[in-house]
Amino acid sequence: MHRFYLSPAQCLGPTLFLTGAEAHHGTRVLRLRRKDKVTVLNGAGGDFLCEVEASDRDKIKLMVLEQRTAVPPPCRITLLVGIPKGKIIEAIIQKATELGVSRIVPLITERVVIKIDGKEAHRKTAKWRQIAIEATKQCGSPWLPLVEPPTTAKDFLERHEPFDLPLMASLQPGSKHAREYFDQFRAQHKRQPDAVCIWIGPEGDFTETETKLIKASGALPITLGALVLRVETAAIYCLAVVNHESSVKVP
Repeated sequence: MHRFYLSPAQCLGPTLFLTGAEAHHGTRVLRLRRKDKVTVLNGAGGDFLCEVEASDRDKIKLMVLEQRTAVPPPCRITLLVGIPKGKIIEAIIQKATELGVSRIVPLITERVVIKIDGKEAHRKTAKWRQIAIEATKQCGSPWLPLVEPPTTAKDFLERHEPFDLPLMASLQPGSKHAREYFDQFRAQHKRQPDAVCIWIGPEGDFTETETKLIKASGALPITLGALVLRVETAAIYCLAVVNHESSVKVP
């Protein structure tokens, strides 16, 4: 069934309206007709089974047949990732959305090559958020991750956000497998962590100064194996591991 996205504020009544790009896609690409069934996701757990009542070139009117509300994910995952060259960050956002991340924070670090000023940051953030929306529709997730404007590690840490389990992908000796930290948390608290963050550096990794700053905030270094992974591979690896570990039943 075809999926569309509307914000929570647009999903308040028994009748929904697709406009703009969503209406264009429905009328011009999918050729929706009256009585066709579609799904509307609001990114906040809402899943609406709808039927097309009417359509024209600029608007599709939908009647809500059934509304379902998904249970929030048991673990809120924040991915903090150094912005790689080219369009790789777009693939990271897409895959992170598919893997159920709650928030994506693109990081401007000392080894990030691209330069982003205020106007460019606004434009890129809007584009990245649209990529997350498209990925949400593709995978059918009722939860849309928040894609934040790019920031530095220092500025993010100054917010003093609490995490049950802050992790950092590390190439340094002594790094542990993420499972060890999850096991320690479960043994101590008799539950799974509610909030996890994962720090992943750009090409060339974080600098020594950045690494010390992040570790000083409480981030625990985790190993991703013997091989050096690309940024996008490291992000997928970490999210897959966290998803697995956060689903383990606590005795």
